[in-house]
Formats: sequence, C-alpha cells, structure tokens
Amino acid sequence: MHPTILAACALLGIEEDVRSGRTLRRPGLRAAVAACRAGDAEGIVVARLDRLTYSLAGLAELVKTAVDEDFTIISLDPAVDISADGGRAVGEVLAEAATWQPAALAKPGRAMGGRVGRPSSTPAAGAARIRELRDQGMTLQAICDTLNAEHVPTPRGGAEWRPTSLRSVLRADDADAVSRVPGR
Repeated sequence: MHPTILAACALLGIEEDVRSGRTLRRPGLRAAVAACRAGDAEGIVVARLDRLTYSLAGLAELVKTAVDEDFTIISLDPAVDISADGGRAVGEVLAEAATWQPAALAKPGRAMGGRVGRPSSTPAAGAARIRELRDQGMTLQAICDTLNAEHVPTPRGGAEWRPTSLRSVLRADDADAVSRVPGR
C-alpha cells in the first residue's frame, strides 16, 4: 500500500486485485465501487491512475459512474481528485468522452462489442474455469499445468495447454468488459 494513501486517508478498507488494470471486471474494484454506491465510502483512492485501469474507455466509464453516483476518485499520480474543482473538470471531460461514439466506431467490430477475427473455440465452461483459476491468482503457466494434469483437452482437441491459448480466452473476456461498468 502506498504510504501517502495510508497517511492521508481514514480508510474504510483496502481492496487489491491480482488481475491487471486492463479490465474493470476485478473483484477488488467491484467491491470498492459497491462500497461507494452503498454510501459506505466517499470514494476510491489509488496511488497511480493506471492501477485503476489501463483503458481510457474504462476510465471514462468509471469516472462517469462516479460523477453520476456522487462519489469521488482520487489518484496521487497524476494528482487528480474529481471532487475538487480542477479534478471535477477532468472528470466531466472523461464522463463526456465516455458517451462519444466516433463514426469509425459505427462499423461492426470489437469497438461495438462485436468480434474481430475467428470466434473463440473454447467452450463456455472451459473459459469460466480458466477465469476462475486466474481470479484465484494463478499464473498462466500454473493454469496450464492444472488443466494438463486434469487431462482437459484444448478447444481444438490437443493434449497440452499453453499460456498463449489462455491469453486469448482472457483477452476475449477483457474486450467484452471494457464497455461495462462494474456492478452493472
């Protein structure tokens, strides 16, 4: 935990995620947003903005949710507090950007929630198992070792799982999550 956060806040709780900030679908982030929605917390404080999310679209959606539901997001690096005047302006711009839909996005494809390329061949139950193991904090190699030890066939009938196969399943899940706000 960043020492400045500990020194500056009366913390309700600390939520940490094992998964990267590429997705908003993380248990810690969801719990923090839920606490804000319930009125148990005034906001979310992060040491660095990229710890919240790497995705500008995800950040815009999260800020829009915070503005709409009257809680704050504070980042120490860069220094942004959406409850302060300057931070509020940044928050309003990000919240507005979340509603934009450039003409380029009107074409079918990933930006509109569609798929680009070959559809996933991983059965839904298998993908759910992979996400479950990943959410438990397992590395991609550890998940492969587990699936291989359990003799789970790969989607194409192979006998050996590889980290690259798992990445494609997890990326497909992350691409679906970019436009969603936690808890909705």
